[in-house]
Amino acid sequence: MILTTVTFFLVLVVLVGGIFLQIFLSKKNSKWFGLILPAIAFLNSLLIILGLAVYDGMKAGEIFILVASAFLLSNIPTIVLLGIYFGCREKMKLRAELEKMSIQDLK
Repeated sequence: MILTTVTFFLVLVVLVGGIFLQIFLSKKNSKWFGLILPAIAFLNSLLIILGLAVYDGMKAGEIFILVASAFLLSNIPTIVLLGIYFGCREKMKLRAELEKMSIQDLK
């Protein structure tokens, strides 16, 4: 019981830390820093796909459903990280436009 609680909090800390790291990297001036974690998550999903076990008795449709569902499920972190990235970049873009407009108003 105690081990599962500790494991839960450890996973929670890693997830929250990853989200804060993604926000921090997305706010950097270079757009490439914010794409590091989504790229790692996508490569991880490819490794999951390559690690799937396909048996001789499986039909082509079953294999396709297995690969497609594994690909979609393993890319949920990639989609979340990209959403954070694009959200932060859009907010930075709006802030820069507002700053540009306020400078033009002062002239």
